[in-house]
Order: sequence, then C-alpha cells, then structure tokens
Amino acid sequence: MLHLSPSSFILKPAFAKIVCEPGWKWHKREKPLQNYDLFYVWSGEGTVVLNDHPIEVGPGSCFLFRKGDHTSATHNPQRPLVLTYIHFDVSEPAEEVPVSYRKLEDRLDFEYMLSRYVRLFLVKAYGAEEEARLLLKQMLIHLLREERGVPQEKKVSNQLNEVIQEIANYVLQRPSLNHKVEDLAARAGLSPRYFSIKFKEIIGQSVQSYIIKSRIDRAQHLLLHAGMNVTEVADALGYRDIFFFSRQFKQYTGKSPSEIR
Repeated sequence: MLHLSPSSFILKPAFAKIVCEPGWKWHKREKPLQNYDLFYVWSGEGTVVLNDHPIEVGPGSCFLFRKGDHTSATHNPQRPLVLTYIHFDVSEPAEEVPVSYRKLEDRLDFEYMLSRYVRLFLVKAYGAEEEARLLLKQMLIHLLREERGVPQEKKVSNQLNEVIQEIANYVLQRPSLNHKVEDLAARAGLSPRYFSIKFKEIIGQSVQSYIIKSRIDRAQHLLLHAGMNVTEVADALGYRDIFFFSRQFKQYTGKSPSEIR
C-alpha cells in the first residue's frame, strides 16, 4: 500500500474508538469481511480469533483484517478492551500490504494518528475526508516501517500535546479506575517525571489533582442524576473508605456528598 495514492482509499462509515462493555463479544459472522479493517487495542486484555487462529491481545495489539477474513473476539470483563476500528477499501490493486497482526513497540505516533482520524469526523472538520485519507496512508506506512525494522521519526511537540490530551480524556472517561502516574506515563511512552511536567503544562493541573477532580465530578453526577446514595457512589468510584470519600468530596466541592444529594 506504499504506492497507493491517497485518493484511492475509500473511507467507510464504520469507525470509532470505544470502551467495550463488560459483556461485549464480537461474534463470528457467516459472511467474511467485505473490506479492510484496521483494528487497534489501546488497553485491556482479550482474545481475537482470526480465521480460526486465536491471538491473545493487549495494549499495542494491531490488526489489519482483509477481505475474506473471518473474525471474532472476547475479552476479560475485569479488564475490558478499549479499541479503535477503521473500515476502508481501496480502488487500486494493493501491493506491500502490512501483515495481519503485530504488537506495536512505538505506539505514540500511531496512537496520535488514530485519535486524529476519529476526531476529524467527530468535530466535522473542514476537509476531514481528505485529511483522513492521508492519515490512513501514514498509518499503513508506519506499520510497514515497523515490521521491516525501519526506525520511526522522533516525536514532535504538537503530537505530544495530542497524546497528553488523549491521556486526560482517558482518565476522564474512566474515573473509577485506580490511575497511577507511572501507568499513565507508560501509556504515553514517557518517563513519569517528564509526563507529570508536560501534563501540568498542557492541562493546567497536576496529574493527581486531575484524577481526583475527574472522580469527584463523576460522583456529583451520580448523586444528582443516577439515584445512587453516598455509599453506592463511593463504592462505584473505587473508594474503600466512605469517610475519606466524603472529606475529599467536600474539599473539592465545598459541600458534603449528602448535601449534594
């Protein structure tokens, strides 16, 4: 696919970044895939079955499913998969197609491009389809370089900004998880110290403050709109000590959880 022109990529409406529900399963269909599907695992653990061959997957697992492939998947409900999928086709004969599966070592640039692709359509950006075709070709080139052992280019600052924003969004979407700076830094491909510095610089809060605020904001929503009591909310958000939860809640909101409810 190295020599395909960007205009030859036919974008399909099936694309998304999703957090799979605990009971999620991808059932094998009678008919094989009708197009290409770029399928990437951000986090979680599970098993993807490609043409009757099971493959254990985790962060960095990347598939390029082809026409005619039969696929199915399951995951660990305690560690649900977070994944991006992008369906597409090509209008020209494709040569040098990336292999069906690999686990990426250099994830930062690739994840930036995946996030950018989905975001283009979410915000309905001007020229979204044209840029998406360019990004899709870039991602395929990235895969070809990696499987051939060709060094990737160094990361640039605007991509770092996107990565930090992505990590912040990851925390915001999963307030009940026990986020650790070391784990978030590893996800960004940075050292914990440098990640903490850049996070505060870009987001405007320390990592720990942002984690707590995300959790308390979610707690307020559950108390106000979900009909849950204080004990239920504390438990849902991973607090083992309800008194600690109440103190932290009041510290950030100025009111106790019972007053909010």
